[in-house]
Amino acid sequence: MDLEVGMILEGKVTGITKFGAFVDLEDGKTGMVHISEVAPTFVNNISDHLKEGQTVKVKVLNIGEGGKISLSIKKAMAENKPQYSSNRRNDSRSNPQSRPSKPNISYEWQPKRSEPTDFEDMMSKFKQTSEEKISNLKRTNENRRGSGYTRRNNNNSNK
Repeated sequence: MDLEVGMILEGKVTGITKFGAFVDLEDGKTGMVHISEVAPTFVNNISDHLKEGQTVKVKVLNIGEGGKISLSIKKAMAENKPQYSSNRRNDSRSNPQSRPSKPNISYEWQPKRSEPTDFEDMMSKFKQTSEEKISNLKRTNENRRGSGYTRRNNNNSNK
């Protein structure tokens, strides 16, 4: 069986290090789960989450040069979670302790329509705002210089 990125497989933990865990997969191939891919929470000590000989589900993240296989337990768990149903009312009636459904919203960045589209427009807008800010600063500083406490030299000293 050929491994492909994105596949979810079962494997057995064969070794644990401070930076990750080695997992034997099908066909005698071995991959590594980095410490950041062990659990969805912060992992300080891998031994708190995994034991040698334990069977785990892993997702293939990358197959690198020399056949190095990067794996993730965290992402395999995320894909195996049950999806919320889209009908919120029926869920709450049948099971009052069930969670409401999560909306399927895409949060992709889209530029504002008023934003400049090419480099020259962006530069002219930057220059304009910079000049406005500088003029505001100069005006503020000029106002400060004219008012306030001034020190006067008193040459009439009583010696």
